[in-house]
Amino acid sequence: MQKVKLVATAAMGLESIVAMEVKQLGYEVEVENGKVIFEAPISAIPRCNLWLRTADRIKIIVGEFKAETFDELFEGTKALNWERYIAEDGQFPVSGKSVKSTLYSVPDCQAIVKKAIAERLKLKYGMVTKMPETGGLFKVEVALLKDMVTLTLDTSGVGLHKRGYRIGQGEAPLKETMAAALVLLTNWQPDEPFIDPFCGSGTIPIEAALIGQNIAPGFNREFASEEWPWIKRKHWDEALNEAEDLAKYDQPLDITGSDISHKLIQIAGENAMEAGLSDLITWKQMQVSDLTIKSENGYLVSNPPYGERLSEREEVIQMYQDLGRIMNEHPSWSVYIITAYETFEKEYGKQATKKRKLFNGFIQTNYYQYFGNKIK
Repeated sequence: MQKVKLVATAAMGLESIVAMEVKQLGYEVEVENGKVIFEAPISAIPRCNLWLRTADRIKIIVGEFKAETFDELFEGTKALNWERYIAEDGQFPVSGKSVKSTLYSVPDCQAIVKKAIAERLKLKYGMVTKMPETGGLFKVEVALLKDMVTLTLDTSGVGLHKRGYRIGQGEAPLKETMAAALVLLTNWQPDEPFIDPFCGSGTIPIEAALIGQNIAPGFNREFASEEWPWIKRKHWDEALNEAEDLAKYDQPLDITGSDISHKLIQIAGENAMEAGLSDLITWKQMQVSDLTIKSENGYLVSNPPYGERLSEREEVIQMYQDLGRIMNEHPSWSVYIITAYETFEKEYGKQATKKRKLFNGFIQTNYYQYFGNKIK
């Protein structure tokens, strides 16, 4: 097996960022809703899992075919080369989803796919009894869309947003993948100041520090496919060595995270320490009205409270007004704010240079981008 067909799944609105990251690793891509598809050598599996900051998961596309009956689903699944991927003792749980398809019962589709894979593997491995399923994990997904079946294997295991550093969090934490995307959607460079005045448990500043020092986000975690015998250990070792070689641990950074909550600032500091970045980020407990800008140029990137509860509205409006008043005095700074608050620009006091629709979990938000006039 020289090449595999891979799909990097993405949150709605982040597909182009994921595609950019995959291209930077050297692979040609096709972009579809919620996913980026590409063919690549086996070595891409460790590299993509280690390096992709904004993708949710890396999956292998085992096969695609049309099925309008359970027989067609069974035979189509059984015809695929599952033995190429799933070890003799492999565990292969099946998850599923069905959209606008004749076969709408997801539990039935899961059961049929499971049975078809088991039949194929028993035949290939010469087994009479059922598969042992005592070894590594090979998570299968059956996805039906308008009667087209796509069968995938999840190489990541736990979602890629789980970097391994978040030991504490606030009430509505931003996913690490989204935080990284917010930073990558700016033109921030590691030698420029970076501020998050509503940092919560610190995810945006921590992701900025990882980007600033070019540290692979998956460097300190494990992946399901590390247990797969057909991905040689040398592929993982080479990917890890590459990540170590490309890291810029000597890159100085000027990153500050602040929040009104003393408890959240303490959590942010602990998360940064877990990520190995405690010396690189300054944490401050303060309200946004006390924000002071000392550098001529810089970037402010933040995910402030949205004021979803009516009782919080006035407080949130005041925060936005305070932020707008302060940043209006520093037109050389670029400001990037993600919020679901519909009249943010009115409260901030200025229309954004650019807006981008993004989904923070299931909440539709706008990413308001104010480009600063840098002082040369």
